Amino acid sequence: MATYAAPVRDLRFVLHEMLDVSNAFSELEGLEAVSDDLLDAILEEAGKLCENVLFPLYQKGDEAGCTLAHAQVTSPPGFADAYKALTEGGWTALSCAPEYGGQGLPETVKFAVEEMICSANMALSLYPGLTHGAYRALTGYASAAIKDFYLPKMVSGEWSGTMCLTESHCGTDLGLMRTRAEPQDDGSFLISGTKIFITGGEQDFTDNIIHLVLAKIPGGPPGIRGVSLFLVPKFLPDADGDPGARNPVFCGALEKKMGIKGASTCVMNFEGARGWLVGEQNKGMRAMFSMMNHERLWVGMQGLSLGVTAYQSAAEYAKERVQGRSPSGPVNAQGSADPIIVHPDVRRMLMTTRAYMEGGRALYLWVASQLDRAAHHPDPQVRAAGDKRVALLTPVVKAFLSDVGTESAIACQQVFGGHGYIREWGMEQIVRDARITQIYEGTNGVQAMDLVGRKLPMEGGAVMRDYLDELRAAADSHAGTAAMVEFIAPFRSALARLEEAFDWLMERAATDPSAPGASATEFLRLMGLTGLAHMWVAAAATALEKMEGDNTGFYAAKLTTARFFMQRLLPQGMALLASIRAGSESLMALEAEAF
Repeated sequence: MATYAAPVRDLRFVLHEMLDVSNAFSELEGLEAVSDDLLDAILEEAGKLCENVLFPLYQKGDEAGCTLAHAQVTSPPGFADAYKALTEGGWTALSCAPEYGGQGLPETVKFAVEEMICSANMALSLYPGLTHGAYRALTGYASAAIKDFYLPKMVSGEWSGTMCLTESHCGTDLGLMRTRAEPQDDGSFLISGTKIFITGGEQDFTDNIIHLVLAKIPGGPPGIRGVSLFLVPKFLPDADGDPGARNPVFCGALEKKMGIKGASTCVMNFEGARGWLVGEQNKGMRAMFSMMNHERLWVGMQGLSLGVTAYQSAAEYAKERVQGRSPSGPVNAQGSADPIIVHPDVRRMLMTTRAYMEGGRALYLWVASQLDRAAHHPDPQVRAAGDKRVALLTPVVKAFLSDVGTESAIACQQVFGGHGYIREWGMEQIVRDARITQIYEGTNGVQAMDLVGRKLPMEGGAVMRDYLDELRAAADSHAGTAAMVEFIAPFRSALARLEEAFDWLMERAATDPSAPGASATEFLRLMGLTGLAHMWVAAAATALEKMEGDNTGFYAAKLTTARFFMQRLLPQGMALLASIRAGSESLMALEAEAF
């Protein structure tokens, strides 16, 4: 059976000791009152909810799944009550605006809580998660009338939200979509078409579902330039805001999928459903991407969160399962065998996972803190810099953390040996659930192409160079500390490799149009490793400051894990750089018919 304990201590380490967020929040308008005590109370209570309410339903939700009858979805037993606990406790409204009933807390805090929710029950987390994404799109682009009417009930959780993009013949290339929006005399539109992969398209625990749908208005520009965004409710609200007549939008099927079976993934048929324009005509992608970019950070964190659950389960199992003897001599002399945690290869898998998960936690929270700077800092230049940093690192967080999260889930399944392949132990579910994080919200290959094709060239490469300068300054800030040399030296080497790869790619792209795509995945991985090295340098420096007088072993373990990352994982960058510099020639040499 998988196990999960909320990592409150490590979240506090990152938030308070590494990032000093309450001090940072004191400079941000509207967040000045967020104190360490408030953050600790939030983390503790969220952790209890995740351990005691959400996690016990995790495996049960997978086994029961969702069912469909007469266009109505029934969720797994217990999910409706757990969703109610989330919404009534205000956990789904942490960072929403107070004018719509939210608590107005930082995105950094929301992400920390969301990690625990996703670790405890990823399938359930998707319902409020997609609602929050719809909330963000409406907040940024909907009319005041729409926001005032719909957002309070979406923030409270009475109504949920979806995002309806994909069609069976088009995923990434949304300009190919066929869903149509026919304008009506009253200013509304009738939406007709079919969307697939719609998380929460139907469920049985909210009074209404608010679909955000991409569609084309007849006569608009071709391709992606002719896409608009529409709000389409399941029930048409009456003047009092209560669900009224059924809008003709129905779940036609539930996808039979590999994992996240407790989440309803629907085929949605829009049969002349009434909807209202969000934002400007033919500019729907701008509004949708405001939601998708935030969701991509969330998905990266999801991948990490499942790696966390896998790590905890595998570490517990490795300390209990006895088999073989330690290579240095028996440690369980009274028993017939030693616990498998004594074996170096088991340690390799656990330490790799631990280093990725703890470093990744620091990385996504650091990027989330940039979201808060971009939204709340009084200086517009600081806000703009925060926004650019988030834009640059969003594909890295999404793809790198979901990659290492899935790799870690597989490694921890391996710790269980044959038991890891058996359902009752819970590890095969974690592996199946983690796999989707590399696919949805834009596959990781698409994220890599976004990084090298759009983000690196921003402002002629200046945004990337600013990031490199920040990493270099972080290394320089510890130059006079002898105890930091073992961490700073490999970090500087990694930084030099990343800069060399960046310069090579920018230069080669001018003469070889295939070069960015050929090197994109390797470059993103290299950037992710270097970003984690940055976090582990900060973690090591903090641990060294706090070591004296600590009898818990927490800070010593941080230093050991940082050392492992620098010595055993960061050197991957040398091979990645060699692969990047190999260019596209061998990759593109075969004729298509040869495959």
